[in-house]
Amino acid sequence: MLPGSIQISGETLSSAEIRDICESLRENSVRLLSLRGCQLSDRDFGRICRGVAESHSLAQLNLNLGIVSNINRVKQLAEALKTNRSIQSLFLHGSPLTDAGLALLNPALSIHPSLVALDLGDCMLGDEGINLICGLLPPDGAKSGLKELTLSANPGVTVKGWGRLAIAVAHSSQVRVLNLDYNPLGDQVAGMLAVAVASSRTLEVLDLEGTGLTNHSAQTLLDMVENYPTALRTLILAENSISPELQQQISDLLSEDPSSQMVLVTSGLGESLLAETEM
Repeated sequence: MLPGSIQISGETLSSAEIRDICESLRENSVRLLSLRGCQLSDRDFGRICRGVAESHSLAQLNLNLGIVSNINRVKQLAEALKTNRSIQSLFLHGSPLTDAGLALLNPALSIHPSLVALDLGDCMLGDEGINLICGLLPPDGAKSGLKELTLSANPGVTVKGWGRLAIAVAHSSQVRVLNLDYNPLGDQVAGMLAVAVASSRTLEVLDLEGTGLTNHSAQTLLDMVENYPTALRTLILAENSISPELQQQISDLLSEDPSSQMVLVTSGLGESLLAETEM
């Protein structure tokens, strides 16, 4: 039997349900486990982590919306990831990790042999957390690293932190998707990111929705698209103070080369278009 999926959202999980999940993990019959926004005891969370550690089939683990709710759970997840070898995508969006929690997870993340997608959106990260994440984006020619990174809604990161990330992205030979939506980036950070996009040979999707950009940022992005060939296919600029004229100019340039399959997204459709891009 091919591995299947367990997807539960917003429920309070009983011990019997936890037992069934753990048995499925140990039997290698689960490829996707999603417990998005569920309630479970610390003891049961530990049981899930032990099941994750033993699984050889699990490729995607979704613990979004507060599942990893305290430092003890972070430690248990870190121990599971040190043993697991199969997880390719880890989603912790909406977990109160902070930089301290990410520091506990980072050793396991950095040595995991299969992890290529990581969602740390709305995880209360700051500059120290970004420094750790940069280590998961190794320079060109080094070991493999993340291909998809989501850092949405982490307003504690400063310009210095975003600048460090832009440098890491520019030199990474792996990253294809970067989601920075709903961070107060502003024009200065947008300029750094434009340089990173122009330097990267792999970045295909950049989500800058609701990041405080203005026409100044748009002009920089326009110059980048006009003058530097990139791998970029999808640029999301919704909910920014950018004039329709500049948006149209960027859109026209992105669509000039049919073989590039580039797309400019200026209305809040990022999620669906990203899904289409990955098909």
